[in-house]
Parts: sequence; C-alpha cells; structure tokens
Amino acid sequence: MSLLRRPEAVVALVLAAAMVLIGAVNPAFWSLDNLFGLLKSNVVTGIMALGVLLVMISGGIDVSFPAFAVAAMYLVVRWMVDTGYPGVVLPFVAATAIGLALGAFNAFFIRTFRMIPLIVTLGTASVVRGLLLGLVGTSVVNINKFPPQLIAFGSQDVVGVVHADGTRFGLSAMILVYGALALLIHLVLRHTMMGRSLYAYGGAPEAASRVGFDTRATLFFAYCTAGALAGFAGLLHSSMIWLANPRDFVGFELDVIAAVVLGGASIFGGRGSVVGTLLGVFLLVMIKNSLILMHVATTWQQVVVGVIIVSSTALTAWRDRKRLA
Repeated sequence: MSLLRRPEAVVALVLAAAMVLIGAVNPAFWSLDNLFGLLKSNVVTGIMALGVLLVMISGGIDVSFPAFAVAAMYLVVRWMVDTGYPGVVLPFVAATAIGLALGAFNAFFIRTFRMIPLIVTLGTASVVRGLLLGLVGTSVVNINKFPPQLIAFGSQDVVGVVHADGTRFGLSAMILVYGALALLIHLVLRHTMMGRSLYAYGGAPEAASRVGFDTRATLFFAYCTAGALAGFAGLLHSSMIWLANPRDFVGFELDVIAAVVLGGASIFGGRGSVVGTLLGVFLLVMIKNSLILMHVATTWQQVVVGVIIVSSTALTAWRDRKRLA
C-alpha cells in the first residue's frame, strides 16, 4: 500500500485506466501508428518539461522557455539557410547555448534583485519574442528552404512498419534522445550534490544555505538547464515538422507546466521526479490526442488543459499542506 502513496503510482494507475477507457471507446487508439504518433508527440513537450521540473523542484516557476525555444530555433535555422551550413551537431549546440544564455538572464535577475520568478520569466519571454519578431523577422522558413540535413535528422525511425496498402510509418528515433535526456536528469537529481541541493533549496532555502549548499549555483543550474533544454527542444521540434515559424510555441507553457504538475511536482518546491514527469507528459499528450480523435475543437482542448492545471495543482497543494500539518 505504501507504493500507492507515491504520486507516480497514482499517475500510472490513472494513465492505465484512461488508456483502457479510450481504447474501449475508440479501438483505433491501440493501432501501432497511433501509439507511435503518441510517443513522438511526447518528445518536445517532455524535453521542455524536464527543464521545468528542475525549476519547480527549486521552488521557482518558468514561463519563458517557449520564447527561448522559438528564438533558438528560428535564429539557428535562419543562420543555416543564410550560410548553407551542412552539419547538424553545431546547430544543436548553438541552439542549446542560446537557451542556456537566456536562462542565465532569468537566474541573474531572480538572484540579484530577489525578484519573483513568475514576473521575471514573463518579462524575459515578452522581450525575447518582441526582439525576435521585430529585429530578425516574421517570415516562416518552410520546407522548400528548410535545411535538408535537419529534415533527415528529424525523420529517422527506430522501427518501420508497412501497411497493407503500401504506406509506411515508424517510431521516431527522437524518442531515444528524449529517453537519454530523461535518464541524465534523473541521475543528476538522484545521485549528485546538485540534485540534493535543488531539493533542499526548494524545500527550505534558508536551511539549504546554512548547511552549506551553494544556493546561487543551484538557482543558476535550474534556470540555465531549463533554458538549454528549451533551446535544444526548439530546434528538434523544427527538424521534426520541417518548418521554422517565429510565432510557434505560443501558449505552450500551459501544457508543459500542466504535465509537470500532473506528474506530482510540488508548486511549493522540494518535490518532483523524472518518472512522474514522463507519466504526466504522456497522460496530457494522450488526453489531447484523444480529444483530437473525437473532433473536439481547439478552444475546448484549452479548457480541458486549464481544468487539469487547476485540479492537479489543488491536489498537490492539498497533499503538501496535509504533509506539513
């Protein structure tokens, strides 16, 4: 019974029940192409959620990561188009570095001026989106101009299946990238001093400082990693859809934060896990995918996401207050 007290176990049970219910209503849910599509849809949301998880464990909040993702993605793709750069490693390193640098701005203002994280990240998101659209441009880089090496990278499959009618589908290899990053973040959280520092700082900042944790480094690590993962995920997203739109990712922060909270991360800091976040991301993506299969309008999908955020936040707040009582 102690296992059922863990939020990850509760999310896993809810996820299993939802899969059985959706599969009973619509048997097409269990088709391989739908399941492969679901897993592929987890990749970008999940990578960003890993960064947000670190920030929430540290007791903060970040709503600027979608702006960082689109800035890194658009700047790098435009540079590749203008210069004809042939590789993919350097562009991904550059996108990650851009996100990391922007995340450092968040950490600097929050730490130096003791500002509220929500206000800082709202401000930096607005500044970054405004500068991108005002100084760099608003034109979409479509498939005709999109770097072919990025298309080839994002189109790789681990497993390929051919339908009876000759059409082909597969499981995207990007799921392996997602899994590797999730494992890395899990190891950092569970087996390094930085991971312990994040939990300690999120649970009680003053106590963490008194016992010797470097709280400044902890804060910078959380926001810089969130920015770096957002930059990487932005370019990965672009390579998977063969398009670079500077207006992309608007409202994406709601989905990602909802997934992290669904996975059991505390809004008060000090709690959260990679396994719970992966389950939360899968559950949210599956719900949205099912709403699309049922032809529910986009506006009503936003209502569902909002209800999930409010209800899951209320549950985690109630759990944390009960624990403190």
